[in-house]
Amino acid sequence: MTLYVKNMVCDRCKMVVADLFDKSDIPTTKVDLGVVETSNDLDDKQTETISQKLQSYGFELLDDKRKQMVHIIKTTLIELVQTQPEKLQKINPSTHISEKVGRDYKYLSTLFSEVEGTTIEQFLINQKIEKVKELLVYDEYSLSQIADLLYYSSVQHLSTQFKKVTGLTPSHFKQLKENKRISINQI
Repeated sequence: MTLYVKNMVCDRCKMVVADLFDKSDIPTTKVDLGVVETSNDLDDKQTETISQKLQSYGFELLDDKRKQMVHIIKTTLIELVQTQPEKLQKINPSTHISEKVGRDYKYLSTLFSEVEGTTIEQFLINQKIEKVKELLVYDEYSLSQIADLLYYSSVQHLSTQFKKVTGLTPSHFKQLKENKRISINQI
């Protein structure tokens, strides 16, 4: 049985969710970003129990098919930006999403906009900007290196997009003492 879990955005989330299923005596065959596959179908009581446990950790079981598709799109993009930025240059995100979900991109784009109130493209831009913020806060890379890492065509392109989304230049953001990052699941 495949279950879709909202707000799983990192490897720690996967560990927490896997642990919750294990402690609930529900064997899993796969725990990935936003998706849990169980060995057996769950009855209503098991579904309610695991749903409550997930909610106590800020996760949510998704049962609406439209929301499930949107969730797959979001986790696909989060995974691309957070763990596989090298693929940003090699693939077309719309083709990648369409292949991952198994539906026409135009349909998925319309669905995403209806459910989320924003476009897939804007969501991807927001994910990339959050990754830029993270890298700026860590202060391990120059802006030029960050632009290369996230496959921006130039530092100017990165800076323009950063300012459009945040209202700040990357250098001004870096100078701020307070952390202006947004949790990935709140984007």
